[in-house]
Amino acid sequence: MVSNRLPVDCVEAADGTKTWRTSPGGLVTAVEPIVEQLGCVWVGWEGSASTGGEPFEVGSMRLIPVELSAREVDLYYEGFSNATLWPLYHDVIAPPEYHRDWWDSYVTVNERFAAQVAEVAATGAIVWVHDYQLQLVPAMLRKLRPDLTIAFFLHIPFPPRGLFAQLPWRREIIEGLLGADVLGFQRAADAETFRLTAEALTGCPVLGNHIALPARDSSPARAVLAQEFPISIDAEAFARTASEPEMQRRAREIRAELGNPAVVMLGVDRLDYTKGILHRFKAFSELLTDDELDPTDTVLVQVASPSRERVGAYMQLRDEVETAVGRINGEHGSVAHTPLVYLHQSFDREEMAALYLAADVLLVTPLRDGMNLVAKEYVACRTTDDGVLVLSEFAGAAEELGEATLVNPHDIEGLKSAIVRATTMPIAEQHRRMRAMRATVRSNDVANWARSYLGAVSGAADAREAGRPAPTAAATIGEAYIPRKLEERLRRLAAAPQLIVATDFDGTLAPLVARPADARALPRAIRSLDILRDAAGVQVALLTGRSLEALHATGLDSAGWMVSGSHGLELNETAQQLIGESAPQKFMTPERQELLESFTRRVWRVFKGEPGVRLEYKPYGIAVHTREVPDNAHAEELLAAARELGSRAGLIPLRGKQVCEFSVLSSDKGVTLRRIMERFPDAATVFLGDDVTDETAFAVLRQGDLGIKVGDGATRAHERVGTPESAAAVLALLAELRTGVVVGSA
Repeated sequence: MVSNRLPVDCVEAADGTKTWRTSPGGLVTAVEPIVEQLGCVWVGWEGSASTGGEPFEVGSMRLIPVELSAREVDLYYEGFSNATLWPLYHDVIAPPEYHRDWWDSYVTVNERFAAQVAEVAATGAIVWVHDYQLQLVPAMLRKLRPDLTIAFFLHIPFPPRGLFAQLPWRREIIEGLLGADVLGFQRAADAETFRLTAEALTGCPVLGNHIALPARDSSPARAVLAQEFPISIDAEAFARTASEPEMQRRAREIRAELGNPAVVMLGVDRLDYTKGILHRFKAFSELLTDDELDPTDTVLVQVASPSRERVGAYMQLRDEVETAVGRINGEHGSVAHTPLVYLHQSFDREEMAALYLAADVLLVTPLRDGMNLVAKEYVACRTTDDGVLVLSEFAGAAEELGEATLVNPHDIEGLKSAIVRATTMPIAEQHRRMRAMRATVRSNDVANWARSYLGAVSGAADAREAGRPAPTAAATIGEAYIPRKLEERLRRLAAAPQLIVATDFDGTLAPLVARPADARALPRAIRSLDILRDAAGVQVALLTGRSLEALHATGLDSAGWMVSGSHGLELNETAQQLIGESAPQKFMTPERQELLESFTRRVWRVFKGEPGVRLEYKPYGIAVHTREVPDNAHAEELLAAARELGSRAGLIPLRGKQVCEFSVLSSDKGVTLRRIMERFPDAATVFLGDDVTDETAFAVLRQGDLGIKVGDGATRAHERVGTPESAAAVLALLAELRTGVVVGSA
């Protein structure tokens, strides 16, 4: 187990002796029973600036402290974690701050956590990392200990993509999380948002609930499961505690201490601006003012456990909350009665169970919350099936507890109506709703959550140990795959009144092969382009560096397409009819012809004996191919030598993938594509290409056009797919969207 905080707080007695007690908070509440049962090692911070300290044991847990200096507490914890990430991940309810020194400290502390875990984890262990403070640990730990199975669980919401995009270090966070084998989220929407964000930032495709990572350096291809696993509580333990006579007696005492009012409402929160406490107080105050609630016979008990008391936003919130408490009690209270009881402290589980039993209504109205286990604890404790839960729509628990009285806490009038409804709900309706919620909490308890989540983690561990591929085989990564965002753009473009569909040949329509003469276009791609060619308002163009003669030798039937060869220096008949004849012939002077012939002879003499080098002769130039050269370093040396020859001769160079071309005339694919676009000025344009030479075409695309890079490498294209098979799938989808004709992969 790895979390920012250890699951215990140090309590120092007057004589200096130290004891440890369980910390408050949702993470500990949910996870501690599992850890106690499994007897885990737990790595975390003690909670105060320290030099770390020696490992110690509490129950069956072995706890290993991690050192944080006072400066790191300020920058990493109070700064980046709680003043940058926390507000960003909670819908920017408070404005996040972005400071580079905060980020640097965050990286440093995450490195320290990863190093500590790497040191103590057994060979092949499962490591479970928790929450937003440690999002870089999975990738760091994978580098240090590739033998480990790494799980991560985010206990708070994952932000919408538009908000997450504000984070200057957004890619680093995503890559850090993708170091895990399994990523757990509270809600399906959070998992979905993460998968799409990861795909957009890294280019790694989403396959179902998995993100497919390609092989890199010495790391094999693998798949990361990113899925929702709604966290829960030990429902039976809470129910047992609530059923104890002592707890029921304490609940009656609490009501008596409050003056035995007709209605007791309860709020239980950390003192945090995401919890909607001030909104709750505003609604309560207005109901008292409007005489909708009787201030002499109604009590709202607000438990607000201390939280991040050195962070400025939290200090300000405490002042505002305490001011609101004083105002409400000053306006509506009396010597004999206080309508709002405010308790800025934490309570143990037994006292909380008694409070749940004493409350007729629980108000859980956060503005944004990952789950909120308080709602589930209240339901578990209501063993008599009475009581009313008022629950924010923006808490993760609302997805499971649909029988609660759901509210939008930003809507004060709606919140007031929900409170009145709760305080007047007939007992029969209370029973119906509470029974349904109790059944849900019992069936989806912490044991079920652990089985589901740890079952997925164990599956990843078993696959690793057995040497099996992850749930999505690496062989499928990138094949015929279209990212979701690209699919959305294709749908819009397919509806354009006029459309230009242009594509490269080698590496786009045809997979790259060692011998260029052996290249063949994928049948699915050709069928799709032919269907598009025949569709109303569509122009199809093929822009290739090959000569038209070499292209014809591949067996390609491009009838009715515009075809540009030799990077625009050659045009087929269809292209000449639509955009005009190619101009190079009149510029091919005798001097240029002699220069080309002389350079061709020199290149032949230099490279004729080099194994794997192939020369491609073109009407206005020559290309040196090194795809078949077995040693990559030697291939680069040969291309460098070719470029030196071209430079000395004064020819125009053009670099591609394992090829360098030289021409006596200047042209590129961008020039040709611009000519086509000028001929059809109202048409939207889609261009697919894989090579450096295709960047000139991507560069001329306008706003609203679409460039699609096939494969790796830096690009000006808007979107990317992994392989020619994926490019064929793109063309097939475009053909289907435009014409309704389905082009299968067979």
